[in-house]
Amino acid sequence: MNKKINLALQVLPQADHIHTYDLVDSAIQEIQASGLKYKVCPFETVIEGEYDEVMALVKRVHEILEKNGTKKLMTYIKIQTVFQEDVKIEDKMHKYES
Repeated sequence: MNKKINLALQVLPQADHIHTYDLVDSAIQEIQASGLKYKVCPFETVIEGEYDEVMALVKRVHEILEKNGTKKLMTYIKIQTVFQEDVKIEDKMHKYES
């Protein structure tokens, strides 16, 4: 799969004595550092890239959350694939952004 996909990633980490938002921020920092195109939304972050690189990023997000103290983690993923062409975030969002 060498076409770009969109993956919506929502993580709900739980930890002792660490605020959930701080853990979510560490997940977003890992996404930012990936170099992949992304858009942070109120309930999830949408990531654009080739399937393997996006899934590798999901794994790194899990690893960083564990490293930062997450004890339990619920992860919700939605994937949009068009096998013949790239899926781009702006194709869905351009008319709503000013």
